[in-house]
Amino acid sequence: MSRINVVTQETANEDQQVLFKAITTQLGMVPNFLKVFANSPTALKSFLGLHAIANEGSLDTLTKERIALTIAEQNACQYCVSAHSAIGKAAGLNSAEIIANRQGSSQDAKAAVAVKFARALAEHKGEVTSAELLEIRNAGYSESDIVEIITHVGMNILTNILGKASRVEIDFPKVDLQKAS
Repeated sequence: MSRINVVTQETANEDQQVLFKAITTQLGMVPNFLKVFANSPTALKSFLGLHAIANEGSLDTLTKERIALTIAEQNACQYCVSAHSAIGKAAGLNSAEIIANRQGSSQDAKAAVAVKFARALAEHKGEVTSAELLEIRNAGYSESDIVEIITHVGMNILTNILGKASRVEIDFPKVDLQKAS
């Protein structure tokens, strides 16, 4: 049971109903974590706006999902691991790749560098080394790509915090967190 109110279609006010309709048009459903966000229509609008803008960038969908998976696992957010496992699979990631992403790597050499960089950003709260920046540049990522990776890490940390604080019910196929080694 969620520790923060989950706004439903039945309890939503007019602003929340409008947001839910827009989300349903895009996703076919309103995920539970967005129903928690909906407690503040302003917060939900802000998140959706940043998400929409970030999705227009130069990073491909698979790289964005790889980042989401590694950050969700790193932050032990079962809701987000479950959601991005389903979303990643729908986007074209295979099961082995999803596992690799959750472990902080990738079967794709270039993507592995982005995932590693994303984990370093989260782990060190942005204090990455010059060597880490050089590695991501040498892998072929532009300055725009680097800023977008940082943006996606930040967005995913936000959703991980919301998912963990609320303990919202998982409305995707449930995926267990990996055991710490």
